[in-house]
Parts: sequence; structure tokens; C-alpha cells
Amino acid sequence: MRVMGLIIVWLPLLLGCEAASVADAVQQPPWVRTAEIEPATAREYVLSGTVRARTESPLSFQVPGRIVARLVEANQRVDRGQALLRLDSRDLQQTVTAAEAELAAAQAALATVEADLARHRALQQRNFISAQALARTELQWREAQARRDAAQARLAEASNALDYAVLSSPAEGVLLEVTGEPGQVVAAGQPVAVLAHGTAREVEVFLPGQWTPPAQGQALLADGSTLALRLREVAGAVEPQARTRRARYSVTDGALALVPGTVVRARFEAAAQSPAEAAADQAVFSVPIGALDERGGGARLWQVREGRVSATPVQVLAADDRSAQVSGRLAAGDRVVALGVHLLREDMAVRELPR
Repeated sequence: MRVMGLIIVWLPLLLGCEAASVADAVQQPPWVRTAEIEPATAREYVLSGTVRARTESPLSFQVPGRIVARLVEANQRVDRGQALLRLDSRDLQQTVTAAEAELAAAQAALATVEADLARHRALQQRNFISAQALARTELQWREAQARRDAAQARLAEASNALDYAVLSSPAEGVLLEVTGEPGQVVAAGQPVAVLAHGTAREVEVFLPGQWTPPAQGQALLADGSTLALRLREVAGAVEPQARTRRARYSVTDGALALVPGTVVRARFEAAAQSPAEAAADQAVFSVPIGALDERGGGARLWQVREGRVSATPVQVLAADDRSAQVSGRLAAGDRVVALGVHLLREDMAVRELPR
């Protein structure tokens, strides 16, 4: 009985201690991995770019129908005018036959009216019929001519539609993809293939919205070689979601080494500060890519001071898969959270993992 009494007395105390230790563990600040901000020593930007053809055309039929033949495959080089896909043309052929019959009837009617007009003109010269009767015949002749012309136009339209049953390549190039399959019913204008015209290639990159696109750059290939890039086109507006501007760089030499759709690294050198940097008159720093937090109205970093975090707005000047170059109210040596920034909140207590 004494033992049972001791157990009853000590059991609540033990449970209370265990609950207190669990609560203490829950209330402990989370561990975070931090990194020190480093000055960007080189004025060099490396971005990811996508290889594109100079001209890429989605190809589609001009008439609806069911595909009966696919004559090409993706990644196949084609010539101008080469047949790519073919539709079932039976209904289109019937339309041509009906238009031909309509034209024949209109031509026969016109011939009859022309004969009547010639006869009525001869009769009117002898005053056997009135001028009003002759005018009525001439009106019938003009009406028959209009019907003949309309029938000819309908026949030409039907013949063109029959020709449209075969989708031909508009230029020499390479088929990037072919989605049309035999048995598929397609609408007029529905893309069934994509053609890359010629051999000209470009690298498409998305630059920070506040950065002036450099006039030249280099494409870094997987084998270590480089290709010269020259700016050809810049989007006229910044994308509202990503806050980036699209730019296309022409490949001056070695375009055949680039396969459309592949991702390459594009390197650019800035000889002077960008307009955003010059306006802010701030230095440029390099931070890990995982340190950027873009949950709010702009990019920010979470600085760690005396065991608590605070958000610092920054401008992203360039970024790749490993690091980003930013400017803001920062100083070399400041510690920022490098991972898990989406879980942080202002003035949150944290514990730094040893580096």
C-alpha cells in the first residue's frame, strides 16, 4: 500500500515534468542556416537561356477535316512545298463537283440569254419589238453574266479548299514537333506542327525588369565552348508576374551547334552600372539563390541580428541556379538566412546552425 501511494503521488509530478519539457522543446526557436553577404567582385551576369529558331511557325490546316495521312516526323528537315499531312478530301471533292455543275448551268443560261439578246436586237432594228423589251433582255443578259461569275468564284473557292486538304511546308526548315495524327479530326487553324525556318538560331533570356539588356554576350555550351551573342530584340514591356523582360540574342557563328529547345547559360558583362544601381547608388552583393524571398511586393532578404530576423528589401540584378546579385541597404559580412525563407516572419527568433 505504501508503494502504491508513492506511485500515485509521484506519477502526476513525472507527467507534469514531461509535458513541461515537450512545451519547452516546442517553444525553442527554429534552427536556420545562414550565409554571409559577399561583394560582387565581377561585373558579370550568367543567366539561363533557351535556344529558339529565328522564326518558328505553328502550322495548321485552313479547312476542317479528318487527318488520313501523316507524312513526316518531328525533328525532320523538310523543303519548301513538301507535303506534311493530308486530310480526307472526299467531301471537298464533292463540293468541287457541285460547283462545276453550277458553273456549267450558269454558262448554259448565259448562252441562251446571249442568243435571245442577239435576236431581239435584230428585231428591234426592224421595229418588231419595243425598246423596253430589248432593255429587259439586256438586263437578263447582265444578270446571267453575274450568275456565271459567281459560279466561277465558288468553283475557285472549292478548288482552293481541296488544295488545302494537303498541309505543305511554307519554307525550308526543321519540324520541332508534329502533333497531328491519322484519324484525328481538326478544326481550321488548329496547330498540328511547328516549323523552325532555316538554320538561324537565337538565345532567349529573361532579364530583370530594371536592367538594361547588354548589346553583346556569350553562350556557354556544355562542352566548354562559347558562341558570340548579339542583341536583336527586346520586349516592349515588363511581365507583371515575374517582373522580367524578354530579350532575344542572335547567334552570329556556330548556330548549327544549337538545338532548338535546349537550355544554355548566357554570360553578359556590364561595363557600367545599370540605371537602377546608378539611381540607388548602392553596391552590388552576391547571395545564395535560396536567400531570396519574393512573397510580398518585391524581393527581400532576411538578416539575422541578435538571434532575430528582419526583412530587408533588395533589387535583383541577375540570378542563376546558384546565386543572385542584389543591391540594397546591405553591408559585406551581414548574415542572411540562406534556406527556408518562406517560413520566416518579422522579428522571429531563430538559432543559427554552425557553419
